[in-house]
Amino acid sequence: MSKSFNTPEKVIYVCTGSKCKKKGGKDLGKLFRGMIKEMGLKGQVEVVKTDCTDRCDYAPVICMQPDNAWMPEMNEAKAKQAFQEHILTKEV
Repeated sequence: MSKSFNTPEKVIYVCTGSKCKKKGGKDLGKLFRGMIKEMGLKGQVEVVKTDCTDRCDYAPVICMQPDNAWMPEMNEAKAKQAFQEHILTKEV
């Protein structure tokens, strides 16, 4: 009974703790999922919602792995730029 367990090459962690969620964290997750689908990267890049990252003063916060790039005060424009820099321009 073995099931295939695929590990993505890149992961985008989106904080959805209360403050980040209020400031758009949940919407950022949806935006990233849409971009992943649009670019045909499903299975290679994954979005993971996290509970509070304890960086509430910088909400909303995301982190892109494997670059370990933490990004504060994220908005849609910054999210698109970060996706370009950390997901698209680096080898997947």
